[in-house]
Amino acid sequence: MAPHISESALAGLVEDLAGEVITPGGPGYDEARTLHNGMIDRRPSVIAQCANQADVSNAILFGREAGLPIAVRGGGHSVAGTSVIDGALVVDLRRMHAVVVDPEDMTVRIEGGATMAHLDHACQPFQVATTGGRVSTTGVGGFTLGGGSGWLERKFGLASDNLLAVDLITAEGKHVHASDEENPDLFWALHGGGGNFGVATSLTMRVHPLPRMSMSMLLYLPERAPEVVRTFRDLGAVAPDEMGGGAIYLPAPPEPFIPEDLVGKLVCGALFTHAGPVGELREFAAPLFALEPAVEVVTDIPYADLQSMMDDPPGLRNYWSAEYLREFPDEAVDVFCDRGAGIPASTATQHVLFLMGGAVAAGPSGYPQPWRTAPWAVHPFATWEDPAYDEAARQWVHDVRSDVRPWALDATYLNFVGAEGEQRIVSSFGEDNYRRLAAVKAAYDPENVFRFNQNIVPAG
Repeated sequence: MAPHISESALAGLVEDLAGEVITPGGPGYDEARTLHNGMIDRRPSVIAQCANQADVSNAILFGREAGLPIAVRGGGHSVAGTSVIDGALVVDLRRMHAVVVDPEDMTVRIEGGATMAHLDHACQPFQVATTGGRVSTTGVGGFTLGGGSGWLERKFGLASDNLLAVDLITAEGKHVHASDEENPDLFWALHGGGGNFGVATSLTMRVHPLPRMSMSMLLYLPERAPEVVRTFRDLGAVAPDEMGGGAIYLPAPPEPFIPEDLVGKLVCGALFTHAGPVGELREFAAPLFALEPAVEVVTDIPYADLQSMMDDPPGLRNYWSAEYLREFPDEAVDVFCDRGAGIPASTATQHVLFLMGGAVAAGPSGYPQPWRTAPWAVHPFATWEDPAYDEAARQWVHDVRSDVRPWALDATYLNFVGAEGEQRIVSSFGEDNYRRLAAVKAAYDPENVFRFNQNIVPAG
């Protein structure tokens, strides 16, 4: 049971906040507590919709004084549901979504509640970008501080590789600035350590010129899948850094470019994204075009539009995981395809093989991201609507992980997974990195106030 909150204390919070305070039974409460993942239905005691940095500090101090657990909600998905907790104070940053681009310095300042849509649309007029997620609804803050894997990573590195500074509110309500020069240990920890150390109210990131973007999505009947995935793998192994992409199994969505007789039926796809013109992409991917796809979508496309092409709708039930692979031989291709062919019926589940490498593998090796060396990542992404499919969908995800373990690293990108236990967290940072992270955690959050995340336990 949550601690009792006095009316006078709550009135004080209302007075202290430029934003809005929402409580159970009040207007907008159900909307404010609803998450992207339809499996999560929780009832926090107070939702502080912060409008500025001072609001964040005041909300944290209120929550601690009231003895409430404190959860932090950025802009996006929180597939594990950790941004809304029963009986907690939720520090909700979604009103704080301003993005300011400086095209002369090639930097962008992003408030903590911004999504990829906010970031990408602000950057597009200047023909610049930084590595974002693979959909527009992802929150920039959690994505970046967790590492940040997306379509542009092979060219520009992980999102965290482009991080220049972070403004943070600590568990004591104090403002801290982290960069290479200021609080460098904290800045190191923010390259993968997520929200363990405080609430990120703004991030400053490097942007890069991106005058052209193109993509090709080719869909095939499932009997062609093994040949398609092998061809995609072989192309990926020699792809220039400008190329990103993935191979995917999914039920064909009801989109205008999908023939009516294919909608809802299982297909295998090969997607390449290219930081360049479509002609170069078509030439590079010619072996895939030769395999007679049932659907071809090949076009120049603004990066912001590419980012919103594959948005998954909110409210579906979600269960994700991932394994990062040292190699992807023919035997692994067969295993991947066998499990893709068995996607649970009556779900919108996707089974994805991401192309890694490029600037990810060649980037900084000192951060707590041992998974970045992997050339491939398998991402079972189960989504469905009917709770009757809960068990089958989750079991399918577990089976995918088990299938590919012979080729997997011990480490994985934690933004892609839910609650999978402490050892999964430790191994994904590496034991030496974890000990260093735990020491930073002890310095900035010794009482583990910010524990609703891929939690790092304070040392000591």
